[in-house]
Amino acid sequence: MKRTFAVTRTYGAAWDHSRTLEEQQAWQPHATFMNALHADGFVIFGGPLGGTPDVLLIVRADDEAEIRLRLETDPWSRMNLLTIARIVPWTIRLGSV
Repeated sequence: MKRTFAVTRTYGAAWDHSRTLEEQQAWQPHATFMNALHADGFVIFGGPLGGTPDVLLIVRADDEAEIRLRLETDPWSRMNLLTIARIVPWTIRLGSV
């Protein structure tokens, strides 16, 4: 059964701090990959957390293993531009997804 998770990804060792998000190597393949996860209903919301090296994803998955498996095929994961910092189940008390 699908549950909701909050996933925090953070800059990896290959992140070039002198460049913007869109100027990072392989930006377009990463964006295409993430858009496909959203279209598939896996990623519900996602985006950078201002002023931090972190990205927040709200995902629907069976478990943590599914999340890790799906995100490891992101070009930015393979290139060590983004790494998973934290995966936690999220209980929604207000609103809905």
